[in-house]
Amino acid sequence: MPFGYHNKVLRVDLGTSQVTQESPGDNFYRTYLGGWGLIAHYLLREVPRGIDALSPQNLLIFAPGIATGVPVGGSGRHAVGAKSPLTGGFGESDVGGFWGAEFRHAGWDALIISGAADHPVYLWIQDDRVEIRDAAHLWGKTTADVEERLRRDLGDDHVRVAQCGLAGEKLSRIACVIHDINRAAGRTGLGAVMGSKKLKAVAVRGTGRVDVTDAGGLQKLAKWLAQEGMTGWTADLRENGTNGGLAGLNATGGLPTRNFQQGAFEGASRIAGDTMTQTILVGRDNCFACPVHCKRRVQCTGRYAVSPTYGGPEYETIGSLGSCCGIDDLEAIAFGNQLCNAYGLDTISTGVSIAWAMECFERGLLTPQDTDGLELRFGNAEAMLALVERIAHRQGLGDLLAEGSLRAARAIGRGTERYAVQVKGQELPMHEPRLKFGLGLGYTTSPTGADHMHNIHDTSYAGEGSSIADMRSLGILDPIAADDLGPEKVRLVKYGVDWQVMGNCLGLCAFMPYTMQQVCDLVRAVTGWNSSIFELMKTGERALAMARAYNYREGLRPSDDAAHWRFATPFESGPTEGVRVPEQTMRQAIDWYYGMNSWDLETGVSTEGKLHELGLGWLVELMKKEP
Repeated sequence: MPFGYHNKVLRVDLGTSQVTQESPGDNFYRTYLGGWGLIAHYLLREVPRGIDALSPQNLLIFAPGIATGVPVGGSGRHAVGAKSPLTGGFGESDVGGFWGAEFRHAGWDALIISGAADHPVYLWIQDDRVEIRDAAHLWGKTTADVEERLRRDLGDDHVRVAQCGLAGEKLSRIACVIHDINRAAGRTGLGAVMGSKKLKAVAVRGTGRVDVTDAGGLQKLAKWLAQEGMTGWTADLRENGTNGGLAGLNATGGLPTRNFQQGAFEGASRIAGDTMTQTILVGRDNCFACPVHCKRRVQCTGRYAVSPTYGGPEYETIGSLGSCCGIDDLEAIAFGNQLCNAYGLDTISTGVSIAWAMECFERGLLTPQDTDGLELRFGNAEAMLALVERIAHRQGLGDLLAEGSLRAARAIGRGTERYAVQVKGQELPMHEPRLKFGLGLGYTTSPTGADHMHNIHDTSYAGEGSSIADMRSLGILDPIAADDLGPEKVRLVKYGVDWQVMGNCLGLCAFMPYTMQQVCDLVRAVTGWNSSIFELMKTGERALAMARAYNYREGLRPSDDAAHWRFATPFESGPTEGVRVPEQTMRQAIDWYYGMNSWDLETGVSTEGKLHELGLGWLVELMKKEP
């Protein structure tokens, strides 16, 4: 019998109402692990070239990894993927919570949804029982209302729900897939794909488990995490959540402020992690089997009614709806987070798109006539909240912003495109490339557009510590300054990105303090394979190569690996005054990165020899068939 996977992939065609299953075989799971790798495999093999991402021909894929749902901290994650409506290329986003574990406990390894229904539906998966049910009564409802209604209708408070939200129903290209009401597969616009299929939700209940080969080994790792791993950054995650790092980023000039015009925010102390802990925090929450409890639950009863049902803002949300918009009102930001979770909007793209509109307004490129009369100035919390509502409902300027800042800028013109801070159409996360040069290289070359969750954070490798200690096993022996972008830093980016992509295949949280060897031990304990760090690194490299090949097939080229001009412009004030990433420095780093990955300079795709080295001979043949 297999360990770590069920050898069962569930397929649902919403156009024909056909439900089937397939068994890919042992080698499939060892080759891809799940997650990103599985998504790339199916998109390349089955999605026709050049389709509209919102057409029924797109696939929507929910893909746990072999770690998802096993009893150890960090195993509550899974990936969602499709052709991206936002970038037109490879779409993949990762999410925590409990849905992925529940789906695995129901006996499945992945869910592939094709076609489109002619009316709103939801899927009900109860172990081996799979039904397509009418969802007319759920359409247009908030995420909390949908989950409450489904649990009541199904008679089980333990049902886990993934849903597209109102924004996905309205095909917003910055819509996400919300799980458990307050966990978002946020990036690349996948909620719109779900909405285009008229699929309101996927409700899951599983009564089984994931069989593992060495339960004792996993227990040992879980014990280590609980007793020895809860120190340093992990301890701060528990105390102050992901927002615990905001004050440090601000002090070092790495907090995106006013649409990335500055790297420090004068109101940072009012929105910092410890401020949230001391004021509006009412509880801490965790994902499946995780002792860290980094999730926040907040409540406000003043000007803004904020319910802990919708959790609380993560760092990315505090940055995007807060400092990036020049807003230091923590309760307003918490309410903005609640609106995004209730409607199914990616808080990063939402906040950065609003910040773009604010900068354009202040520069006179947008007028009150363009903004429906809103005074879109940095610091205007009421205008920010009004725009979140209008984006979700596609009203006025919000209808344009629902397309993402790049498409909105191209529609408006007047030089506004210059201020849309994005890569490949996806807005940048809340980490400043002028503080972390390698991170900027990762943004620029990411196949999904700018993303921080398959990237490195240079400051972790700038001194002695666990991060650089881990990299020594790969031959990077000395710390490297955060503002270095020489060949050794580029090598660090390559190894770091490959490893992070592998984690997105495995279904393992990037916040866990596990060493590379411990991750390898986890894979061995789950599957019984004689896995090595080398094999796992190759899994990440393979998944990245497939995503790059998919992008080339969909029309993206090396010219799309372009850094935003703002990061070659020096800061005019703050702790990083005068700091910039020179355009030629980034261009050289991209060339080195291409070389280290064996990516062709003309296509951006791995060379034929590299694809064979990665065990992707089938992709070589597939690419030869493409015009």
